[in-house]
Amino acid sequence: MSTGQGRSALPSETIASLEAIDVRFPTSAHLDGSDALNPEPDYSAAYVTIRTSGGAAGHGLAFTVGRGNDVAVAAVRALAPLAIGLPVDEVLADLGGFSQRLTGDSQLRWLGPNKGAIHMAAAAIVNAVWDLYGRREGKPVWQLLSELSPEQLVDLVDFRYLQDALTRDEALEILRRAEPGRAERTARLLEQGYPAYTTTPGWLGYSDEKLVRLSKEAVAEGFRLIKLKVGADLDADLRRLRLAREAVGPDVRIAVDANQAWGVPQAIDWMTRLAPYDPYWIEEPTSPDDILGHAAIRRAVAPVKVATGEHVHNQVMFKQMLQAGSLDVLQLDASRTAGVTENVAILLLAAKFGVPVCPHAGGVGLCEMVQHLAMFDYVAVSGSTEDRVIEYVDHLHEHFTDPVRIRDGHYLAPTAAGLSAEILPASVVEHSYPDGPVWSGTAA
Repeated sequence: MSTGQGRSALPSETIASLEAIDVRFPTSAHLDGSDALNPEPDYSAAYVTIRTSGGAAGHGLAFTVGRGNDVAVAAVRALAPLAIGLPVDEVLADLGGFSQRLTGDSQLRWLGPNKGAIHMAAAAIVNAVWDLYGRREGKPVWQLLSELSPEQLVDLVDFRYLQDALTRDEALEILRRAEPGRAERTARLLEQGYPAYTTTPGWLGYSDEKLVRLSKEAVAEGFRLIKLKVGADLDADLRRLRLAREAVGPDVRIAVDANQAWGVPQAIDWMTRLAPYDPYWIEEPTSPDDILGHAAIRRAVAPVKVATGEHVHNQVMFKQMLQAGSLDVLQLDASRTAGVTENVAILLLAAKFGVPVCPHAGGVGLCEMVQHLAMFDYVAVSGSTEDRVIEYVDHLHEHFTDPVRIRDGHYLAPTAAGLSAEILPASVVEHSYPDGPVWSGTAA
């Protein structure tokens, strides 16, 4: 292509490199993050940086809990050739197509399809591209998404396997219905923030004294819902839930999370025993793949709600859970499914079925990334924060260039450009595995 002056046009900006680093934090030292099936997790990230030929960068990650983070990094590197060399303008103009390029490769998809390490690797790359897009536009990703037209948003969605539950026209109707109130909700979000709940008091490895102290502190900080891990020992769960209820009083909600510890009959029996302490929801009561099991538990334990989603592989599984009546609360995750792009489809599914979204967070960078999805949902999809809260865990935020901000039990809307996923370079160096000083024993 030539210019009007007969000179060759400047070459278009391309994705020049894609770097993946194994970053791990030794959270097992204090049992932060401990639950029934993850007693000693080391919160970790397959951390991705995309750089363009023009010198721009975008950052994303997939979250793991230690061993196996190297597998996620290897999966990112396997997908990298599908992104390197692509023109940036073309990628940003068709982010739905870019996501399908990563998740639909004819050979790599054999390792899924649309699940496991390969799908999470796609999430890390997709999230990095959205971070790049936000930085390029000078906007936080929640705002960037909220300013896209309904037509641009539905173009992100792969409707192939969703049409029996959500059609393109239905998705457009949902988005157009919310469109008139976008400006008002944006202003309210910037002023008030988005409701949060905290899991900080409830890790299974914490002492009773620490549980009580942190529960009281959470209420004093404005949280109206706390969450406790359960599922390892019934007597201990009864004692801990009693102590938490006494600490926070009758008007603060307490959710419980079994992290997949139970079979269906055991879940029903265990929750029947915990019911006197008024649990608000039971999270991941059984295998995340057991759609009908979740539905049976939901029927049996009502009015206690059933919540799940952090290990749900993809939009098709969420579709089936909604169709089967398996959940009351949908907990999407920033990097379990294929990042921002697939989560747009999941938010539209939740809106179609009228199910509130309370995103899973904590971990490394999940709070930072998922806040953008919930805030976009409020501004441009559901238009509501009723019975909706974003999980908050007070760990590891100091390692990010744009950490989450909490005030009076609310996430304050990020204003910096991007997806808030960039880890401080010094933290990457210190915590890279296995050669960083924290892991090699050379840290000060």
